[in-house]
Amino acid sequence: MTVSSTSSLNRVRFAMIGCGRMGRHHSEKLLEDGRGEVVALLDSSPAMATRLQQEYWPAAAVATHFDDLIASRQVDAAIICTPTAEHYAQARRCLDRGWHVLCEKPLASDRLQILDLIHDAERARARGQAFSLGYQRRYTALFRTLRKQVHSGRWGAVRAIASHNVENWQSTIAGTWRDDPEQNPGGFITDAGSHKLDILFYVTGLNPLEVFTRTQKWGSQVEIVASVSALLTGDVTLTMDFIGNAQYLGEDLHIHCDGADLMVRHEELWIAQAGHRERLPIDESDSNPVTGILNMILDGKPDVSPPEAALPVYDITQAILASGRTGMPVKVHR
Repeated sequence: MTVSSTSSLNRVRFAMIGCGRMGRHHSEKLLEDGRGEVVALLDSSPAMATRLQQEYWPAAAVATHFDDLIASRQVDAAIICTPTAEHYAQARRCLDRGWHVLCEKPLASDRLQILDLIHDAERARARGQAFSLGYQRRYTALFRTLRKQVHSGRWGAVRAIASHNVENWQSTIAGTWRDDPEQNPGGFITDAGSHKLDILFYVTGLNPLEVFTRTQKWGSQVEIVASVSALLTGDVTLTMDFIGNAQYLGEDLHIHCDGADLMVRHEELWIAQAGHRERLPIDESDSNPVTGILNMILDGKPDVSPPEAALPVYDITQAILASGRTGMPVKVHR
């Protein structure tokens, strides 16, 4: 194992593992930030890697096999954007190689793999390596401001949560890994929905206890629609839906506290008290997972989205799916 020395780095050299939509997105964020560059690319489709190289990173090497990529001595960190089933093996090998790692969500395919990677993250931190999970909402000004309001104590304890999530997701997945239950078990709930679940726990600090769910596939191989009734710690009720065959992308999130209702509606933050509603100013800065891991590597900043965040999301997702398939309430693994 070789741990990259990053204390004197001015530009962090990345391997991009997975060169599709998220590889492109993270490439754009690297260019915006300016402190990192991609020097190696790998994708199961060589044409995808070559396209990303030509459009963003003309000096980067395109690897044909993971073993060739992992042998590179020019890499300090990896961004993993492959299907979920590949994350576990790839993340472990990158960490063993001494690289810093930013891994897209979901972190891994099963609970034991997630626990292994959480343990690996603890050991990596002790070696000076960063290992972060790509929950980008934790970096946005909107949700950081909402979290600060909830945690301020000004509005009292959280009593109930309602979350409405819609997207024209089903129309984009035919013939892709997202419509394969082996690679994307849980469909819309596991894929796009995991961000919505994570932000609940990030904003409130609560954990899931029990769920009752109805799910529908609507002609796809994976779940497209889910209606969830859940109980969280503190006797907090959660009502949540996922509608992956809607006609637009949108959501509402209402957090009802003792002294006020805090609401995200159409990407704006609102507060209601005594029958009166008004907008709250967004007073936190906006960021993203790429800038987050660069801050960790170069400036020693704390991890906003550690691998540990994957566990409650995985546990409630499995309970949601189990309840949807059995029609019965399910206790969440703790």
